[in-house]
Amino acid sequence: MANPADPFAELDVAGAPRSLVALGGTLDATSLLAGYRAGCFPWPSSGEHVNALDRQARRLVRRGLVPLLPGDDGLVPWCSPDPRAVLLADEVVVHRSLRARMRRCGWETTLDTAFDEVVAACAERAEGTWITARMQEGYGELHRSGGAHSVEVWDGDRLVGGLYGVLVGSVFCGESMFHRETDASKVALVELCARVLEAGFRLIDTQEETPHLTSLGQVLVRRADYLNALSVLRDRPAELAADRRPVARLAERRTT
Repeated sequence: MANPADPFAELDVAGAPRSLVALGGTLDATSLLAGYRAGCFPWPSSGEHVNALDRQARRLVRRGLVPLLPGDDGLVPWCSPDPRAVLLADEVVVHRSLRARMRRCGWETTLDTAFDEVVAACAERAEGTWITARMQEGYGELHRSGGAHSVEVWDGDRLVGGLYGVLVGSVFCGESMFHRETDASKVALVELCARVLEAGFRLIDTQEETPHLTSLGQVLVRRADYLNALSVLRDRPAELAADRRPVARLAERRTT
């Protein structure tokens, strides 16, 4: 049975036969951080298929195919994909078109200035979002305790893009991004990479492969390799700079 103080401590994440490694738990700051430290992230379902997926989850639990964690937020799916998608901050790809955009846009970036607004914008960007109201509440709590962070992209005083995620020692676990202007989410990611490198680390967990992130340098690694790196880096504290910066300076990053 899982330890209520750390329900992820006894999970065999590396040996799990599927991406879904557990169900249940609580979406509070303590549990979220414990999940990320174990190499897992929550991915609740929503939309028209939520009832069917809930029934399927209950069957997996009844058959003993997926561990059930103690908690108050129902059958939250906790995932750890194999392979795992990651981005190395010093190898982010900045194409010429993006470099030109950054040079002329006049935008600026910040850290943790509008965390709740960034999460809400990420939740709104797609129909049937997995970023439920309970998840927004949990990540907000984690942000206030210093564990979750957002990068914002501003056109004057208008928020045009951003991303958020969880800082686990010297690993930034990205959750979601959004844009209201073309390329603004890409700018947020390039900005994150710059601040990550300044903080003395380079590993950004991007969870699953997407064409958007692949174009920016995302690569796939074995889950076991990611977990091994995480086990070392999660106890090496890092701090991201929080000052306001012009986007134009990012145009000098390496391009292809």
